[in-house]
Amino acid sequence: MSPPEFPIDELLPQIRQSLSAHTRLVLEAPPGAGKTTRVPPALLDEPWLQGRRIIMLEPRRVAARAAARFMAAQRGEAVGATVGYRIRFDNQVSADTRIEVVTEGILTRMVQDDPGLEGVGAVIFDEFHERHLAADLGLALVLDVQSALREDLRIVVMSATLDGERLAGFLDAPRLSSAGRSFPVEIGHFPARREERLEHQVARAVAHALAAHPGDLLVFLPGQREIARVRQLLDGQIGDSGVDVLALHGELPVEEQARVLQPDAGARRRVVLATNVAESSVTLPGVRVVIDSGLAREPRFDPNSGFPRLDVVLVSQASADQRAGRAGRVASGWAYRLWPQSQRLEPQRRAEIGQVELAGLALELAAWGDPDLRFPHPPPAGALAAARELLHALGALEAATITDRGRRMLQLGTHPRIAAMLLAAADDSERALACDLAALLESRDPLRSRSDALADRWQALSAFRRNRLGGDASRSALAAIDQVARQWRRRMRCDTNSPADVPAHLLGDLLAHAWPDRIAHQHPTDPWRYQLANGRSARLMDDSVLFGEPWLVIAELRDEGRDARVLRGVPLDPQRLERDWATHFEETERVFWDDAARRISAVRERRFDRIVLDSRPLANPDRSQYAAALADAVRQLGLAALPWNEALRQWRARVRCLRVWCPELELPDLSDEALLAGIDTWLLPALAGKSRLDALSEDELANALRSLVSWPQRSRIDEVAPARIAVPSGLQRPIHYAFDDAAGEPVPPVLAVKLQELFGLADTPAIANGRVPLTLHLLSPGGRPLQVTGDLRGFWERTYPEVRKEMKGRYPRHPWPEDPWSATATHRAKPRGT
Repeated sequence: MSPPEFPIDELLPQIRQSLSAHTRLVLEAPPGAGKTTRVPPALLDEPWLQGRRIIMLEPRRVAARAAARFMAAQRGEAVGATVGYRIRFDNQVSADTRIEVVTEGILTRMVQDDPGLEGVGAVIFDEFHERHLAADLGLALVLDVQSALREDLRIVVMSATLDGERLAGFLDAPRLSSAGRSFPVEIGHFPARREERLEHQVARAVAHALAAHPGDLLVFLPGQREIARVRQLLDGQIGDSGVDVLALHGELPVEEQARVLQPDAGARRRVVLATNVAESSVTLPGVRVVIDSGLAREPRFDPNSGFPRLDVVLVSQASADQRAGRAGRVASGWAYRLWPQSQRLEPQRRAEIGQVELAGLALELAAWGDPDLRFPHPPPAGALAAARELLHALGALEAATITDRGRRMLQLGTHPRIAAMLLAAADDSERALACDLAALLESRDPLRSRSDALADRWQALSAFRRNRLGGDASRSALAAIDQVARQWRRRMRCDTNSPADVPAHLLGDLLAHAWPDRIAHQHPTDPWRYQLANGRSARLMDDSVLFGEPWLVIAELRDEGRDARVLRGVPLDPQRLERDWATHFEETERVFWDDAARRISAVRERRFDRIVLDSRPLANPDRSQYAAALADAVRQLGLAALPWNEALRQWRARVRCLRVWCPELELPDLSDEALLAGIDTWLLPALAGKSRLDALSEDELANALRSLVSWPQRSRIDEVAPARIAVPSGLQRPIHYAFDDAAGEPVPPVLAVKLQELFGLADTPAIANGRVPLTLHLLSPGGRPLQVTGDLRGFWERTYPEVRKEMKGRYPRHPWPEDPWSATATHRAKPRGT
């Protein structure tokens, strides 16, 4: 079969030339240019490849199969010969395979299992603009392999819509672009009517397009649920019109996918309802019209379940343009957008690494042994720290090191929570049950009801296997779950079928290994409330079928402030909990600050993690623990609970101001945040032997705070920021210091002094080695403000004469000389009779 011509063909010589001279390349080409299926075969005979394999990462399973089959067909071979693919639960490669199309998790496993990538000459990242987390990780790993072990390894990053200049700079790689081949596409907007559901809007748009334009239609929808609703509506409207309505998504059987990707044998018109799998990588022949909902399901971290979830979100402008371009592949076309023309979309798709939970990434980094890999967008530090905390709880990490259990979890290629549960099964019967639970957790909910019992989902699956379907269950969803469960049993090498019936708590005994942080115990005084092992609390729904269970494991909850809401859970067997989680039960004596009682309490407690199971007062508590309890009290109540006096407040303000004015003094940070963070260092020793906060004296607090400053520094503080300053009257007057926490900077220091005490002084006094002039509050003899100024000379010259006229009659016993420059400063009134 002679291969068809593609726009990318004229760029192939430059691609080969670039990869002969460089080991990295960024290739930009629009959908339909042929990059996916033309570039890998074009590199097979390159000298630098030396007969080794080419691995091409394809983000989606549909696209991976389609690309491999197309390349194999062009060679007149079956898939698995020169060209093959590897995706989750499906492997079509052989010893002769030289081009392997793999999905994202497969690439990560290949690199982790063989860091030298022996026998691999090039790794190609297709559709990198989708910015999946696994693609970012794969690129980071392959870059590390290239820089440390395989300088000859070629890396090609391909994309249809991408900031290629930025990526080329990150990779230090040449950048090539293909113009592609596209016919004009007319863009129109087809907004919804008032309160119109999406499926009805789509059906109207399809009916209009079928009547107004030739060719097939491609309709972009967020997911399978929306595809099913639209398909049901269209089947009723155009079922007998000679138009085929087809679905295209990643969960379709392979045969149905292949049918959609081929033109209709009878030349019937087609309406293809697709997820964003049709945005790139796969080619749909005959499409002249695109109808775009502008929506997609993309992963986001779900704090309710602890897993990533698929949220319906607006697509980016780049994705919208790419979708519209599908209508101009064979001739001029039309694209209808189902949102108002005034609506603005984000320019590019956001990287998943900044939006999803990172437990899987953290485990991969620990297995690799280098947490500092180079990512196009680095993972957020907070999310990565939370992920590592979870991995510790699952037994996958010890300190920063991956455990043997963690390595086994990685090999399973699923979320660490699910992997931990699969590994916890005690025998084949439990292993088969764990495979069912893994499939249920990875799939969409098969029930239409609001039941909060996870056991109801498993029982529906069990009934489905016996050809019994409940009224609120989805047959298609259960069939998909059953298929995934069989695949998991093969992966786990479990030959035992799942039991037909099990007690609900057995499900919980397994699920506890996935959610050890959400093992929950019924509150002793409120049966609707549960205390969680992570310290939080949760409440059952009013119609909960879980009511009365003493122990639960909560698979999904919704944050609602003080108490979360249990959305899905399952009971636990207390005896097995004691056996499997023995190290989590402990008895301790605890001395702590009871904020409600405003005193120290001492109790003997029995706990499961942070769940208090029993608490009894201690008759003879260890008083050496009181100081730490009082320190905790200050953390809860704040520094205002301490016995501050004005002198100590001013000393602290002086130090804080000098950190800004004179950084060379290297004074410590005395902000509230810093003092609370370091409370064990400076305050804890002063609390020793005390059982009440009010037993701490002002002097003890002052000594504790001043202990943070060395003796030489204390001397310098008094020199450059004195508490008092001598004025011409011969007296010492206080300087008032303040720090503005909201602005993060000092307030100008204030000297409040009677005007007569400054006669003869021309210039404004300054502190901090002359860097900071004082703000003068010039007072009347009665102590009331006359003027606020930072320019004393200007006051004498311009303002004093007016002040003198006004004040001389009001305070006749005080001096008001015409010449304040030469007058004698005084704080006293004139003697009587003068």
